[in-house]
Formats: sequence, C-alpha cells, structure tokens
Amino acid sequence: MFGQVRQRLGRVPNMTKVMANSDAVLTGYLGLMGALKDGTLPAPTSERIALTVGASNDCGYCVAAHTFAGKRVAKLSDAEVEAAKQGSSADPKEAAAVAFARELTETRGKADPAAVLAAGWSEEQVLEIVALVALQTLTNYVNKVARTENDWPAA
Repeated sequence: MFGQVRQRLGRVPNMTKVMANSDAVLTGYLGLMGALKDGTLPAPTSERIALTVGASNDCGYCVAAHTFAGKRVAKLSDAEVEAAKQGSSADPKEAAAVAFARELTETRGKADPAAVLAAGWSEEQVLEIVALVALQTLTNYVNKVARTENDWPAA
C-alpha cells in the first residue's frame, strides 16, 4: 500500500505510516481518497474543503499538508488558502462549497445543502463534499489521536 501512496504523493507521509497500524484503516482511507480523486469536484475545491475541515477540527498536521498541496498542486494563492481555513473564498461558488463543508463539520452533519445547490453545485457534488468532509475528519482525528509528527512545511 505504501507504493500506492508513494505513487500518488511522491513519498509516504507520517500520517500514512500511522494509518498502516491498521490495514483496514489504511485500505479504507486509500479507497475513499482514490474514489474522490476520480469524482467531479475540482482539485482546488477539494483542497479548500480539506483546509476548512482541518482548521475547523484544529488539526495542525492536516492544515500544514493541505496548505502545501493547496499551493503546490491546486495552485491556490496565499489569500485563498487563508480564506479556506476560515471557511470562505473570494469566488462565490467556491465560498458556498467551503461554507457547506465547514457547517457539516461544525454541526456534525446537520447542514442544509440549499445554498450550495443554489451556487451551482450538483447533487452529485454535494454528496462528494459530504464524503470529502468525512475523509478529512478521519485524517484529522487519526492525526490528533496519534499526535502525528508533522513532516510538511509549517502552515
């Protein structure tokens, strides 16, 4: 499984090494991550959502990882990275997606999708946002429980 991670990320981050203590957890994480990468959400949207969920859950490891990925992979500006951490974006459609993700996180799933649908996201994409919030919450909790040593540039 580390080969699969190395292929996707170019290395095996400490979080993945922690998850490897359970084949089921690592398999589930990689499966959902792979499925969502093949979904309909654009990479910059996914990184914005990861940033807002990580910040909302106070996961320094994930905020650092997705600050790096947001800038390097998704080409988000410093201002957009900071806005995402706050659950916002300068782009109204992106702002709706990120606000929905933050509301899902903070209300434990009791979020109304009306605003995100009205902003132009499809029902399929709303479900992908829900799944991405679940995936990010998993990684946030794993890293907080394990006190994973940060191997990403400081955010």
